[in-house]
Amino acid sequence: MGPVNGHAVYFGWAGRHRRSLFNTLGGLGESMRKKTKATSVDIAYRAGVSQATVSRVLRGSPLVNIETRKRVEAVARELNYKVDRHASSLRTQRAGCIALLLFEDPTPDESHINPFFLSMLGSITRACAKHGQDLLVSFQQLSDDWHADYENSMKADGLILLGYGDYLLYQSTLDRLVDQGTHFVRWGAVLPGQPFVSIGCDNFHGGQLVGEHLYSVGRRQVAFLGGASTSCPEFFARYRGCGVALHDLGVTMDPALQVDAESSEEDGYAAAQTLLSRGLPFDAIFAASDLIAIGAMRALAEHRLRVPDDVSVVGFDDIPTARFANPPLTTVYQNTQRAGEMLVESLLRQIRDEKVESQMIPASLIVRKSSGEVVVEAAEE
Repeated sequence: MGPVNGHAVYFGWAGRHRRSLFNTLGGLGESMRKKTKATSVDIAYRAGVSQATVSRVLRGSPLVNIETRKRVEAVARELNYKVDRHASSLRTQRAGCIALLLFEDPTPDESHINPFFLSMLGSITRACAKHGQDLLVSFQQLSDDWHADYENSMKADGLILLGYGDYLLYQSTLDRLVDQGTHFVRWGAVLPGQPFVSIGCDNFHGGQLVGEHLYSVGRRQVAFLGGASTSCPEFFARYRGCGVALHDLGVTMDPALQVDAESSEEDGYAAAQTLLSRGLPFDAIFAASDLIAIGAMRALAEHRLRVPDDVSVVGFDDIPTARFANPPLTTVYQNTQRAGEMLVESLLRQIRDEKVESQMIPASLIVRKSSGEVVVEAAEE
């Protein structure tokens, strides 16, 4: 408040006490009231609810019904109410902030960000804003001591982890986070017995969709580019899903047609060169990611193999460049918008000490020109 007769005046009262004071001060009190910041008490009075209900709405609690929430939010906007984050954090011992730890990936440019995670990053940002949370984004290298406790330092109330490299090496650090009681959720494979919360794609079913599709376009010798071991469980699940689908259709995937590759165009190119050097026949490539697929198509072109006439190619992720590849890439779509929302919602529930379980989002096949046309088999006479 500004000075009155040379003295600073502070108002700490609420409700009727504040109103009676303004009535006593008359016109001066009226002008000062207009300049006073709205409080949760003001919102409660105008909305016809308790102050506790206002607090629940402002911190995004699911315990308030939609009608009441909308009424409180409308009054808050009308009063131009702003949450005092510092005071709130002192009361709740929470920072009102989520930390996103994004692990670097090999890229040809200086970004070191897998493009698949860019759209998810946007979704996470919007979800945090929706729930009134700040977002701290930190780029990490797997060699760093990235598991330092953000919560004890009050930098953030919890962590979202994107990317990880070798899962077996990464898992021990996740176990340490569990032991120290850190609130965190990760994007990645959902596996039995995990003591932490994961949000991931149904990679096995995505692989099945690819196997069934390649069979429908007449392909029987399917190569796989990507890791096929427990060190990379997402890629491994895609490989197994494709193999099971083909097996159910009477086709066996040849292990000699599998080549390890990380998710980059360079690795895709190198893996395809390795595959070609083995001299084994193949008529399709299932790449564990779109980046691997795009690199593989370049290697095929250098060997004068046409896509899809000679070799069908299918990727996984549906990154933006997949539709602009030449030819446009058939791939498996993961709903990154929903994934980002689920990551934030799951973490906030953990922070509120609510029960949270790992979840998988469904996979869907996006058919484009790189895999070829469906072969219609002639009916037997």
